Amino acid sequence: MGERINLNTAGTHCIGAYLAKPAGNPKGGIVVVQEIFGVTQHIRNVADEFAEHGYTTIAPAFFDFVENDVELEYDHDGMEHGKTLAMETGLDRAVEAVASAAESISSSGRIGVVGYCWGGTVALLSAQRLGLPAVSYYGARNVAYLDQPLKAPVLFHFGARDRSITAEAVEKHRKAWPDAPVYVYEHAGHAFNRDVDPTHYDPVGAPLALERTLAFFDAHLARAA
Repeated sequence: MGERINLNTAGTHCIGAYLAKPAGNPKGGIVVVQEIFGVTQHIRNVADEFAEHGYTTIAPAFFDFVENDVELEYDHDGMEHGKTLAMETGLDRAVEAVASAAESISSSGRIGVVGYCWGGTVALLSAQRLGLPAVSYYGARNVAYLDQPLKAPVLFHFGARDRSITAEAVEKHRKAWPDAPVYVYEHAGHAFNRDVDPTHYDPVGAPLALERTLAFFDAHLARAA
């Protein structure tokens, strides 16, 4: 459904992106922020799905700042390489790229952000720094930023069996922003939305999380809102 495009970012740096457009007039736009594995087929599928629900969707290739065309395997080597790329890219530069991506699809209406794992924290920072409504899936790095105010609504998804995010860390989100929805999925671990990976995917939690995510975006982005 989508296409690969080039995206100009701050500092005249150009990175790649995957753009998916809805069939009719868009409800708004969504920036999809990847996991540490790059803009994989799974992330492209995620973008396509949001487009099917009426949103112009763009998934920037954040790691192009460091290494072009990254699509890593979901294994130990891929994870270690992805961690290195995420660190070298940096969260500040990632948020700047979100701003550029949001501007590139601004004609679609209001823009929001959804991010997964590393991207979950980028999504949170986008709400804090850019004022974009955001959905954060299992952002393991979120806790370091809970003392910063929100400039836009945020929704959080976590897995109860996620070893990288403790129940205490989840509770800190609730205490930081009592009005922000925080959902915990009983049988889900980390990366429970990654449907190409049966060791992580939660067939019960993931569809429910998507339903709640779409309701959030319909409320905060859709032109009729």
